[in-house]
Amino acid sequence: MLRWSLGLSLCLAAAPVMAQTPPPAWLQPELLSAAKLEGALTIYSSVNEQEALPLWKEFETATGIKVNYIRGNDSAITSRIQIEARTGQHAWDALLTTNLTRMPVQLRARIDPPQAAGLDARFQDPGKTWFGVYANYNAPAYNTKLVSLDAKPRDFEEFMTHKEWIGRVGIDAMEFPWLRAMIVHYGEEKGTKLVKRFFEEFKPVPVDGHLALARAIGAGEYVVTPSNYVNLTNNVASSGAPTDYWGQDPIAVILGQAAVNAKAPHPKAALLAVNFLISAEGQTLVARFGRLPVRAGVKTVPADAITKLGSAKLYPMEYAPEDEKIWQKRFQELIRGR
Repeated sequence: MLRWSLGLSLCLAAAPVMAQTPPPAWLQPELLSAAKLEGALTIYSSVNEQEALPLWKEFETATGIKVNYIRGNDSAITSRIQIEARTGQHAWDALLTTNLTRMPVQLRARIDPPQAAGLDARFQDPGKTWFGVYANYNAPAYNTKLVSLDAKPRDFEEFMTHKEWIGRVGIDAMEFPWLRAMIVHYGEEKGTKLVKRFFEEFKPVPVDGHLALARAIGAGEYVVTPSNYVNLTNNVASSGAPTDYWGQDPIAVILGQAAVNAKAPHPKAALLAVNFLISAEGQTLVARFGRLPVRAGVKTVPADAITKLGSAKLYPMEYAPEDEKIWQKRFQELIRGR
């Protein structure tokens, strides 16, 4: 080993000097220096380890900062943070979850990551307490063997003209974001009437979880759903199942959002982490590991994952804790009355 290392050193000494690749734009020298002095970073997140660990490994490699990754479902993470806040603990630095806005705003630091300039205004908080990292687009999905769609419905009113789907529709049992998007898009009176008529006529079957619904559509248990996560439909299709989706007004968008703890033990490292997540490089990794990025110009997997939605109107959904309970109750009443 010693001889090999020495020989390699001599070869390198004789080799021509190569131009160094400049660091990525998100890796700002001054911020990196301050973050490295803090020495560590603790991330709380609901993203599964298969996607998250390779992503944070890239961050560790680029920065030399050790990442402590704590994963739980959205509700568990939010509850843990609130318990820690009440007891004066401040274990986490940065948070990545889809229910971030349901957490008290005073727990989130106001930050200004430079890479936020590349994000659509719809995908970041005007108050600068959160920034979108990935998006779950809720679009209609169908079984391509059991449904023929030469002309796909452009909106939910056209969807309702397909009476052949009655009794063959599935819907996620907690799809209240779709309900809210319907009311926002059509207005309270018209939207409420449309949704009630849908549940009364089509009798959609509630399914426990978006992934279970995507698989059920692919397996032909249901022929169509008015709303499910696009990335899950794509995942099921990539395994060979006959399923696809289309763009239809309205589309609820659930954002995976990043924030920094207002009392973070390592605030500079946390700011650097958010800057990484929303950068072109970070968003490319997010896409590679199975999510749909929010930054324009970043390639998705598959390439047409978002463009297939066409001109369908998007409605990013945010909830205060009390609002979420209201919409959950309204949706559950529709299910019980179907």
